[in-house]
Amino acid sequence: MTRNAHGAVACTGLTYSFGETHAVDGLELSVAEGEVFGLLGPNGAGKTTAIRCITTLLPVPAGMVHVFGRDASKEAMAVRRLLGYVPQQLSADAGLTGRENIALFARVFDVPRRERAERVAQALAAVDLTEAGDRLAGTYSGGMIRRLELAQALVSAPRLLILDEPTIGLDPIARTDVWEHINAVRAATGMTVLVTTHYMDEADQYCDRVGLMHRGRIRALGTPTELRRGLGERRGLKATDPLPTLEDVFRDVAGSGLDEKSGEFRDVRSTRRTAGRVG
Repeated sequence: MTRNAHGAVACTGLTYSFGETHAVDGLELSVAEGEVFGLLGPNGAGKTTAIRCITTLLPVPAGMVHVFGRDASKEAMAVRRLLGYVPQQLSADAGLTGRENIALFARVFDVPRRERAERVAQALAAVDLTEAGDRLAGTYSGGMIRRLELAQALVSAPRLLILDEPTIGLDPIARTDVWEHINAVRAATGMTVLVTTHYMDEADQYCDRVGLMHRGRIRALGTPTELRRGLGERRGLKATDPLPTLEDVFRDVAGSGLDEKSGEFRDVRSTRRTAGRVG
């Protein structure tokens, strides 16, 4: 596969404001093809707003966003055809079967009619939901719902999979299960993954690189080990001392406390509602 000179995602000076609040403030972000990139940060850091600009759900009022070289402002439909998106809020319809939910997304993403049945079956198999495919989604567990939403995003065979808090509210076993399916699809297709998560252990284990976002900008960037080692050096740790955790790095970059003006309290409430529905 030919690599794109722009990479999978390139944000340059991306700015998005809600009134006087700069949710995204001159964001510079680059995601390489084929990598798993973790976009981390406290609630209200601007992660979801940035993702909505990348997915063309929000306009790009200032700066530029490219997805595999396509301009998200000028080529929105072309960008949408390149990606799959699992939002933070649940998107599966409880009144439809798993198969029907995925078939609906196949139509929305313009999968050719002659290919839809096979694509839906492949998506169900990819997340191990073939046997449950003809049951109503309302009977699924939280982990199954998240896997169904992953299948919805995969049915269009995206080059870029964007996941906004994909394992929120799930127990550790279900979280691992979701990631195993993500990695299996990535290994088979070379798909790029951009994910936001508050689970630092997930970011440390599954992400090739992470960017820590705070107040609308990337404040630290690198592999999890690089960021942990860098904090250890700043703290003057010896070579024999254990490295700080990625959570330590997170706290060091973001500090403590929540800023109501930046929308963090609003985002916390939204996160809790979603977690309650999943659980």
